[in-house]
Amino acid sequence: MSKLLMVVDYQNDFVTGSLGFDGAAAIDDGIAHLVQSYLAVGDHVLFTYDTHDDTYLDTREGRALPIAHCNPKNDGWQLYGKTQELCCETCANSQIHIVQKHTFGMPPAEATRLGQLLPDLSEITVVGLVTNMCVIANAILAQAQWPETPITIDASLCRSFDPVMHEKALDVLESLQMNVINR
Repeated sequence: MSKLLMVVDYQNDFVTGSLGFDGAAAIDDGIAHLVQSYLAVGDHVLFTYDTHDDTYLDTREGRALPIAHCNPKNDGWQLYGKTQELCCETCANSQIHIVQKHTFGMPPAEATRLGQLLPDLSEITVVGLVTNMCVIANAILAQAQWPETPITIDASLCRSFDPVMHEKALDVLESLQMNVINR
């Protein structure tokens, strides 16, 4: 059985772009190192990409958060820093999986597809941005897809623009029987 590392929305727009915030860049080395360690032993890595087109501001989310971001036409959509460099070097690797999502969580059909592709995971680890939005949404979707698989959230490799909400999200994830480490 293999393990899955889920890297949630570690994209330029959330680190240095239109929705960038202090502390987001600080986890780049840790995420890149973790990706390397998973790939080195034959485990899987899933990158979620927040993905919005030119009509984003007309969506429910866009009306609530009226800041254009993560458009595939722009550099803000790309992964950030060393994490991007690593992904580009290994993007043809069958261990790497990419899901484009148009809201906080990955589409259910994508979760189902991944569940069929990776049916017997021994563990899922979740890292990335933003803890109280996309990290929590995707961790819950993973728990629904793989209900018997232990899920670990590495708090040291997750960040939010709101430190209080970051901690509250970690509390909720723990209450949902996920293992939160490095808090």
